[in-house]
Amino acid sequence: MVTTTRTLHLTLQKKPQWQQTKKFSRSTRRPAAAQPPPRAEAYLASGAIEPGKNLVDVKKVLVIGSGGLSIGQAGEFDYSGSQALKALKEAGVASVLINPNIATIQTDHKLADEVYYLPVTPEYVTYVIEREKPDGILLTFGGQTGLNLGVKMNRMGIFERYGVKVLGTSIRTLEVSEDRDLFAKALKEIDIPIAESVAVSTVDGALEAAETVGYPIIVRSAYALGGLGSGFANDAEELSNLSSRSLTLSPQILVEKSLKGWKELEYEVVRDADNNCITYSGGTQSNAE
Repeated sequence: MVTTTRTLHLTLQKKPQWQQTKKFSRSTRRPAAAQPPPRAEAYLASGAIEPGKNLVDVKKVLVIGSGGLSIGQAGEFDYSGSQALKALKEAGVASVLINPNIATIQTDHKLADEVYYLPVTPEYVTYVIEREKPDGILLTFGGQTGLNLGVKMNRMGIFERYGVKVLGTSIRTLEVSEDRDLFAKALKEIDIPIAESVAVSTVDGALEAAETVGYPIIVRSAYALGGLGSGFANDAEELSNLSSRSLTLSPQILVEKSLKGWKELEYEVVRDADNNCITYSGGTQSNAE
């Protein structure tokens, strides 16, 4: 009996790369080496920035929280406030926090030496100042709530009465940056071009300003949170309705020439008392205004 063996040659088409099975070799798992967390002392020692020369001598600082989360002052201020409390602890400065929102990281008693779950209002903050007797206060970690509170308490003379120093951004800077009219004048003084605008406090004033500026216009509210009360108007009727609503939320509005369709490139600048400066350009985060 003769057995014949035939070899059959088949031509197979090569599978596309995305259908091919890839083989992976096993490697020995190596646990990552534990690294210490970064510390402010090591950063200063590296010489990246100059250490503070004009530090304010304070023993206890009151930190103003932002309260309930809302558009414009949400988790970012919880984070920044937490970092402020950590920095105070590293500097050996006692910290007191007032924030009624218990669902935040900064209200953890591991961060602040004392925490008061009270509304962020002049009456309650004054109560905490009388009780804790801080010699400094930080307003800029509480969002728009903290800024408005600081301006109001300063006008009431509370900080001067109790000898509390406003640390960081000064009250005058807050007033200039929050007041639309003062801010526009400050930019003109240093020859920075801005859109034509008029600050008003009444609906009739807004209508008169629009005749000068020219439609379409944009209404911007002062001392407002996350653009609250702002909007566009193409004619007098739209402006009358918009400005009447805006003035129920803010005592002042800015009637400004609309730049809708322009592209805005945002720059953020941080500078300290020793003139160390960091500039960040959000070129990839451009906004259409």
